[in-house]
This record gives sequence, structure tokens and C-alpha cells, in this order.
Amino acid sequence: MNIKELVCYAARLADEKKAENVRLIDLCGMSSLCDYIIIATATSKPHLEAVEEEISKKLKEEGFYKTNRDGRESYQWRVSDYGAFLVHLMTQEARDFYMLDKIFSFGKEINFLKPAPKAAQKTAKKTAAKKATAKKTAKKAPAKKGTAKKSATKKTVKKITKKTTAKTTKKTVKKTTKKK
Repeated sequence: MNIKELVCYAARLADEKKAENVRLIDLCGMSSLCDYIIIATATSKPHLEAVEEEISKKLKEEGFYKTNRDGRESYQWRVSDYGAFLVHLMTQEARDFYMLDKIFSFGKEINFLKPAPKAAQKTAKKTAAKKATAKKTAKKAPAKKGTAKKSATKKTVKKITKKTTAKTTKKTVKKTTKKK
């Protein structure tokens, strides 16, 4: 999955979890902050948590992890940083007050609900088949985590690789010290 497909997938996940007024804005080449921004409205703190958790869980399954997050205890606004894109989940009051839609109005809005082109669907089917095969072989040998996406920027690739390598190393060290 390339970054654009991944960010569309994340926006669809927010929409499926009943987030309101979900917008996906393309900032490629226009902002040093990130390439894409998702802005979505949640109706309450539990709804904020549910939407954030769903996106995080499903993207982890795709091998894509948050690099940072803010607003853990906030009742109004949560931000998840995935390197190439940001996910802003807000209540309607916060969205009206901070007006992120207006701030990022220079970007191009993307229709994330549009079905993927047939070529992308074929690629997705092949990827799913490879994952199924990888799961079967994963029982025999541990699978490598954190392989970077080719279309991601070099900086993002380095961050993701370092972070997942560090996590894997820490887990391995913990497991071996527990066994001793």
C-alpha cells in the first residue's frame, strides 16, 4: 500500500466508526509539516477514543505505526502523527474554534470514499495473498517488522525503521532476561 492509499484507508476507518465531516487534505509539496492531513469530528470523549483506537489498530496491522500522539487525556482534540500524515480527531466545538479546515484550505481535498482503481485492487489482492503466506511461514520463523514503504519519504523511512528496530530489540532483550 502506498502512502496515499494508506491515508485514504485511515480516513475510511474514521468514517466507518461514525466520525462526522471527515476530510482528507493533500498537502504534498505545500507543507513541511506532512503530506496529508485527516480532520474528523467525534461526538464525545469515548467516541474520540474509539475512532483513534480503530485507526491505530488497523494501521498497525498494515505495519504502519504512530511516531507521536498528543491529547491523550483531552476531551476535545487528539492528534496522531504517522510521519507522512496527521490525524486530527476533534469535537465540533474544537473544530469550530481552531478552524483547521480553513488553515489548510490551500491543500487539495481528496475523495477517500472513491473505490481504488482496478490495478490497485489487483495489487491489494496480491498483497493479501502474500500476507496469508507470510502468516503461515511466520510460525516457522519470526517475521521481520517495520519494513518501510517505497513511496514514503527517506526521512520517514529512517524514522520508522529505527523505531521498529528499537522496539523489536527491547522486546527481545526483555524476553531473554525473563527466560534467564
